[in-house]
Amino acid sequence: MILLVPVLLPLAAGLIVGLGPFKKRTIRSAFVGAATLANSAVMLWLVFNGQGMILHAQRLTENLTIVFHVDGLSRVFGGLIAVLWPLATLYAFEYMEHEERESTFFAYYLMSYGVTAGIALSGNLFTLYAFYELLTLVTLPLVLHKRDTASIRAGRMYLYYSISGAALAFIGMIFVLSYGTNPSTAFVYGGVLHTAGFAGKKDLLLAVFVMSFIGFSAKAAVFPLHRWLPAVSVAPTPVTALLHAVAVVKAGAFAIIRIIYYSFGTNFLRGTWAQAVVMALAMFTVVYGSAMAVKEQHLKRRLAWSTVSNLSYVVFGATLMTPSGLVGALTHMLFHGAMKITLFFCAGAVMVQTGREYVQDLRGYGRIMPFTFGVFTIASMALVGVPPLMGFISKWNLATAAAAAGQTEAYIGIGALIISAILTAVYMFTVVVTALFMPVNASSAALTNQNYDPGWRMKLPLALLAAAIVVMGICSVPLVRFFTIVAAGLY
Repeated sequence: MILLVPVLLPLAAGLIVGLGPFKKRTIRSAFVGAATLANSAVMLWLVFNGQGMILHAQRLTENLTIVFHVDGLSRVFGGLIAVLWPLATLYAFEYMEHEERESTFFAYYLMSYGVTAGIALSGNLFTLYAFYELLTLVTLPLVLHKRDTASIRAGRMYLYYSISGAALAFIGMIFVLSYGTNPSTAFVYGGVLHTAGFAGKKDLLLAVFVMSFIGFSAKAAVFPLHRWLPAVSVAPTPVTALLHAVAVVKAGAFAIIRIIYYSFGTNFLRGTWAQAVVMALAMFTVVYGSAMAVKEQHLKRRLAWSTVSNLSYVVFGATLMTPSGLVGALTHMLFHGAMKITLFFCAGAVMVQTGREYVQDLRGYGRIMPFTFGVFTIASMALVGVPPLMGFISKWNLATAAAAAGQTEAYIGIGALIISAILTAVYMFTVVVTALFMPVNASSAALTNQNYDPGWRMKLPLALLAAAIVVMGICSVPLVRFFTIVAAGLY
């Protein structure tokens, strides 16, 4: 029953917060913080001790069962959300003091944790799909939180893209159920398709796989279902940080890895036209997202376009359909989460403390927010891939995996990674140089004698994340070794 705790505890706690029994902010914050920490403690216990645990929670029909289990892939995604969610919650306590409807916000923030944990612990494709749909429902109110015209427009776009993606993913689930060796759509490393069952229908199943890929890639913001991600940057920064770094986009990447390696299977997909199609979509998105980030002047939207690109790094690694490709995908999935949530936290601190949102307005702001832009610089260098920071490790793993794959498409992918790295340096270092080395605008001259860095609740997550970016880059070997075991199907 412990497998239900990370799912049900945040859902119940979120419902309590939403009902509004807390009259004081401090009491509500203590309750939200305690629930988040308790849930992360259980999740981390499962990550380190739960390998192989399984729970058949509810049988809906003969073939459709809600199943939770812990395998290597669950431990990777589960560990990511367990570590980053408490940091995001602490950051949100200070940030949301400037916003309205805090109780509603934290109610859905907690419930999103439970649903994301359900995705991480899903034991079959049906369970993953059910929680994938629920994630749209519990995060939509967070996107709509400000209730202004821009938020409503962004929420509508998010809903349309998510529903469209879910419809395509549903088709894939039906076919896996029909042609799989296991009628429960269970996740089995290597896939579950019954080779004798699709004689003469291979192209049909490949087409279904491509539809499923596009469907699940909606939340991973892979072209063509990507435009919702920059749009939802109108939401409060704690929301965009989770959507762009932890919950929604990583859930999409996680689902793509599941269907490639655990449902359809790489032996069925590798070398087919379907692999070429999904690799092409990933490679195009890598370059396209970076190019749009260079063009974008709004800081949070620039980071959002960066996420569009970097999530397709993960997808590209997965579509190589080799163990080393999966290692690269898992490494970047984890490391990008830490780097990007740090960058969004810095952007949110700037917006809350100074009201500035555009890159050109940050001239000289490194002098009035030295801590914030110091952390921003470290995270920017990591995202570009400067050694020995964590971003270099994940990009190196992806590039070497592509070189080892020996496919023409993979070699093209290396070129896409290099082009994207150059563009990443342009759009990230432009911000760093503007803030640290440019003179302050005349309109901001009065601010130069003051320090506008945020309070400790926003500083502490930034400090811990900056340290992790450095330490996990230098000491990445044990983690990559674990990913190698997962990619070999041994966990």
